[in-house]
Amino acid sequence: MKGYEKYKKTNNIWFPIIPIKWYLSKVKYVANTYAGGTPSTENSEYWENGKIPWLPSGKLQNSEIITAEKFITEQGLINSSTKWIKANTTLVALTGATCGNVGYLKFKACANQSVIAIDEIPEKVVSRFLYYMFLNIRKQILTHQTGGAQAGINDNNVKNLFICIPSINEQTQIAAFLDKKTALIDEIIAKKERLIELSDAKRKSIINESVTKGLNPDVKMKESGIEFLGEIPEHWKIVRLKQIANAFGRIGFRGYTTNDLVEEGEGAITISPSNMKGNYMTFENCTYISWEKYEESPEIKIFNDDILMVKTGSTYGKIGLVKNLDRKATINPQILVLKDVKINNAYLFNLLRTNYMQYQVETNVIGSTIPTISQTKILNFHLPLPPNDEIEQIMFYIQNQMELIDKVIELEKKSIQKLKDYRQSLISEAVTGKIDVSDYSGKID
Repeated sequence: MKGYEKYKKTNNIWFPIIPIKWYLSKVKYVANTYAGGTPSTENSEYWENGKIPWLPSGKLQNSEIITAEKFITEQGLINSSTKWIKANTTLVALTGATCGNVGYLKFKACANQSVIAIDEIPEKVVSRFLYYMFLNIRKQILTHQTGGAQAGINDNNVKNLFICIPSINEQTQIAAFLDKKTALIDEIIAKKERLIELSDAKRKSIINESVTKGLNPDVKMKESGIEFLGEIPEHWKIVRLKQIANAFGRIGFRGYTTNDLVEEGEGAITISPSNMKGNYMTFENCTYISWEKYEESPEIKIFNDDILMVKTGSTYGKIGLVKNLDRKATINPQILVLKDVKINNAYLFNLLRTNYMQYQVETNVIGSTIPTISQTKILNFHLPLPPNDEIEQIMFYIQNQMELIDKVIELEKKSIQKLKDYRQSLISEAVTGKIDVSDYSGKID
């Protein structure tokens, strides 16, 4: 795609070269900016049966905003610093994990104090062009961050951001070009993400079918006598979890307080549900417990191939298989570890995450505020169990199938990332004048 015929140099580090007819501006000269606010959460009159859409900064995900999950009342609007934001307005998140994120509001709404609305001055800038421009200046935005864990920017920082400005007509053409091009890219990405979802569903289906029905479709079946499980191969048996494994948790004197927590390098990892990602483990963000407390409970020391299960909290029933653990580790009070497993660990791991086993979890959990399953109930779960030689056959089949599915998913993820990179590159080139889209006049084949 061709560029403009002539360019000029600037003294700006963010836009060193721009088309000769374009100019640089600070945001405050082409748009009005204002932050929202939050009605008091202690006053139910501001929230109950509210009809006014209200957005937290987490809604800004560098895409269009087409829905709201939270609503406030007219009283909440009047008695807080929040204010109406018109439809088709660019929003920028000011603080926290989403700092610098952008959203394009498609409906009239309000927002909290961590959201800045960029209300364009019509004769100077087109709102949709502003949206794409802000998607391109994230690095510039983040250079203004200050603070610690909740580092952020402020309204004045946003007002003084530099952007480059073509004519209104060119802005309209650029926005139309990017609308259609990004829509095409997003459509392809959506199809690939759907393929990943279907591949993941196929993975779960293969595991569910293999470890509860076996591999032979012609095998003689029998009633298991267990609700939700149905028939199993005639030569299989039903056992309780306690017959093939022991479970250990951090209870009683093995508990710990914040005084037992230490810095990295001064103790062992204490694994929490947040370390369990996609049924496996990640050790990027960990909490550490003193060596003294770690050694106090040898039965819950964690090693590779251990199976973990969340018994307390919102992720109850979550299963993890420990892999690639290169440090000493233990568990927090929310988790059980299965030890002394008498069958293939990976097979038991796959069995525990089937729909059938999760059904047993759901029917045994108690508590609404803090849901939990007792260790006794977990150990009494019923499991369909084939002979050991068949377990090995099933695991061989599952592993081969998983490798094939994982390859498909990995290829699709790489393709999606390339498309996202191309999308961002296209936006950058269009809003900075590296390409001239005027020939398209909003029409794209």
